[in-house]
Amino acid sequence: MTCWQAVILGIVEGLTEYLPVSSTGHLILVSWLMGLDADPSLKGAIDKYSIVIQAGAIAAVIMLYWSRIHQMMLGVLGKDQQGRTLFLHLLIAFVPAMVLGPLLSDSIESHLFYPWPVLGALFAGAFLMIIVSSRWAVSRLRTPGYEIDEINVRIAFLIGLGQCVAMWPGTSRSMMTIVVALLLGMRAKAAAEFSFLLGLITLSAATCYAGLKGGSGMILEIGDGSYSQGSLVLIIGFLVATASAALAVKWFVGFLTRYGLAPFGWYRLALSMLLGLMILGGVMTGFGSTTG
Repeated sequence: MTCWQAVILGIVEGLTEYLPVSSTGHLILVSWLMGLDADPSLKGAIDKYSIVIQAGAIAAVIMLYWSRIHQMMLGVLGKDQQGRTLFLHLLIAFVPAMVLGPLLSDSIESHLFYPWPVLGALFAGAFLMIIVSSRWAVSRLRTPGYEIDEINVRIAFLIGLGQCVAMWPGTSRSMMTIVVALLLGMRAKAAAEFSFLLGLITLSAATCYAGLKGGSGMILEIGDGSYSQGSLVLIIGFLVATASAALAVKWFVGFLTRYGLAPFGWYRLALSMLLGLMILGGVMTGFGSTTG
């Protein structure tokens, strides 16, 4: 992988990780458009690289929500009750993914990290967000709802179950967590914040798991046999993903509060239909050739 390809993938990861459009789906699609999955032996390294550069998105949330993270740290030390409660709720929400993730990761990589399953998830997610942003849902969002410090164990666990649905690439982790949170009565801003903080735990675990599973050989794969090239590519991806994720998060919270999820649903619908037509029309001849 070259440095400019690392920059593009880093931008895509950062911009889409916390938006309800599916970062994994976009990374798979962009990787294909750049020809990075043409070599079957390289595809596995690209999939792992996509997970590792999520560390940049993690760093962005740590910077933007440091006050909330500090509050939870104080809570763990017994110095802030609200921080302790929030931390426990995040752990409860993480449990379903912690259990199912390692069990399903190999099957997901083998059968779902391909364009057709991604397109199907993009399409289904589009309708879900449009439905949630219907008149009934929008009117409900405008009424007072739960703040992040007011949720209970049941709400946290159900949000965690929603996150597990996003193991299907193309679904979007942030979409599922925010949709479930909104339907359970959380305010839009609180739903987004809880989703970001939960992502901090989930993405950290996924990144560590991918790193341990891939080992040092993963750097060689990404660098086409060179440790120095692989390390440089990872550093570039991390920095670019951090900067773009920070911009995306700051923009998204205000946009979600004002307009809801519908615009993202229409975007996903248009994107999935366009790509589907291009495949059926033969413009993307190799895009859907792999089964899965």
